[in-house]
Amino acid sequence: MLIGVLALQGAFIEHQRALAACGAQSRQVRKPGQLDGLDGLIIPGGESTTMGKLMNDFGLFGPIVSRAKEGLPVFGTCAGLILMAREIAGSEQPRLGLMDMVAERNAFGRQVESFETDLAVPVLGEELFRAVFIRAPYILETGPGVEVLARFKEKIVCARQGRFLAAAFHPELTGDKRLHQLFLTACASRQDRAPAVITA
Repeated sequence: MLIGVLALQGAFIEHQRALAACGAQSRQVRKPGQLDGLDGLIIPGGESTTMGKLMNDFGLFGPIVSRAKEGLPVFGTCAGLILMAREIAGSEQPRLGLMDMVAERNAFGRQVESFETDLAVPVLGEELFRAVFIRAPYILETGPGVEVLARFKEKIVCARQGRFLAAAFHPELTGDKRLHQLFLTACASRQDRAPAVITA
């Protein structure tokens, strides 16, 4: 299994290490051609407006959406969550619009207000998931096709829609690989090649 990790900004190396720990191969993605042959794509954290600009400069927006329509699973963390949303509250910045949700940027405060906490993520089992929030967003609202996987103080911080997965926190920065494994399960089922649902 080969998973692409968007390598324009953020903790893409840490995602590659997490994937390796799960037994998956990975490839850094900076150009459209590097999307070829992938079984899944991870969009890491960073600064969403900068990442969006770089994705536009490198001609990645259209090819990513096209691959997603063809069934490519996509996992967005932190800034990746923002870019996957149908709408970003108070912003017209470029986004992929892969998930029927509204994202709120910097919802938990500034960098100095970053924190860690234990989250209940029932789809991952009974053991709590250690979550690292760094200038994190949250999901303000979701459409009917979106499954909420985790909340923090009533705010939605992890969700899934078909083959698309989004987390407001950084699972790549802990030793817990269950969220990556959940994504890899979606990637492993891609052989049926059924079209994904795109909301924008």
